[in-house]
Amino acid sequence: MKRLILSFVLLGASAWAEAVKDREGAVRADRAAMENDKRWAYNDIESGFKQAQLTGKPLLVVLRCVPCLACMGLDSAVLMQGGELEPLLDQFICVRVINANALDLTRFQFDFDLSFSTLFFNGDGTVYGRYGSWTHQKNSADATVKGYQKALEAALEIHAEYPANKAQLAGKQGGPLPFVNPTDMPNLAGRYQRELDWDGKVVGSCIHCHMIGDSLRVSYREQKQPLPTEWIYPMPAPQTVGLTLAADEVARVLEVKEGSAAAAAGLQPGDVLMSLAGQRLVSTADVSWILHRTPEAATELDVLVGRGGQKVPVKLALAEGWKLETDNSARVSAWSMRAMALGGLILVDLTDAERQTRGLSTQGMALWVKGMGMHGRHGAAKKAGFQKEDVIVELDGLTNRHTESRVMGHLLKNKMAGEEVSVRVLRGDQSKTLMLPMQ
Repeated sequence: MKRLILSFVLLGASAWAEAVKDREGAVRADRAAMENDKRWAYNDIESGFKQAQLTGKPLLVVLRCVPCLACMGLDSAVLMQGGELEPLLDQFICVRVINANALDLTRFQFDFDLSFSTLFFNGDGTVYGRYGSWTHQKNSADATVKGYQKALEAALEIHAEYPANKAQLAGKQGGPLPFVNPTDMPNLAGRYQRELDWDGKVVGSCIHCHMIGDSLRVSYREQKQPLPTEWIYPMPAPQTVGLTLAADEVARVLEVKEGSAAAAAGLQPGDVLMSLAGQRLVSTADVSWILHRTPEAATELDVLVGRGGQKVPVKLALAEGWKLETDNSARVSAWSMRAMALGGLILVDLTDAERQTRGLSTQGMALWVKGMGMHGRHGAAKKAGFQKEDVIVELDGLTNRHTESRVMGHLLKNKMAGEEVSVRVLRGDQSKTLMLPMQ
């Protein structure tokens, strides 16, 4: 089958951000396999909405970065003809989008750092829910589709109740953004067109999803404004409030972290999150979306839990600064933020055992410089005198224990481009004070 041409990119997959060797070939092979496919409308969102309106079916839009090896297993499983998802996919109008150039950002708001995402819509543009998996993002050979199947089923259930439930879907709709189209954004305007350059270098003409978030942050930086918390810590994982959710269900609790907000609320392994903040869930991505859109100043979230055949209402209390618990260090967006706030440094909070061997307190700051960029904006820290293996023990007057994510958040909210921050580092048995440039 033609679509099996995609499977070659599974070979030799490793790190999630790694790309196939022949990126141009991968994109062109995807087009050749998919543009005449009977199920999938290829790169034609408006056609999908029209067909959804005409047929009364819900619309499913898959956004896929083809050259990226991450999520390649799930992508191939979703596209597989005769696969276990086929009966469910037949109930949708299906659209495959391989670039972000022409996205309407009033409609398409999702986890921009993922290389495979799905949004479910009514034909009138109402969002039913979102799907995006970090489990698959971290393992490109993972073709498990159970979680995706559950998301499809949940979206179909919501569609069956529409429009009676439309008011209940208000929280799933996109929030305000300063741009409607990626081609209007800083760093992208004038460099990219709405259509891909199929007659030239098609990959070079493509706006990747992560570039949307990067450009949003640049826009605030250029205007000398602090970055909003939601764009420093976008789409927080459920672990931010102490929950680990099963990858093969909509939102079933696997683990509850001791001492977390979830533990304080009495949530338990085996609980099923039936709704969060009044929103019915399609997948774990919906949980992240709700956390993303919940204001930093919010003090609690309403949770409806399925437990032992009963529906149990729960109040999830949110502590001050709760979003700062988000770990964004593994996201592709962290790389651009490291340039802005850290001059390209990659920092790791030393463990208690590592601190003990170095004679450092377990309560104080001890951020080990694991690595650093060498060139351009990512080489700014190196140029300022920082070295790999340095340990940062004070930064901008902060001496208490911080993660890299917390440090980036502090600097991006409080320091503007062009400023410098005093940093004290330990290098061997010496203590040095260096000035870290903000960009």
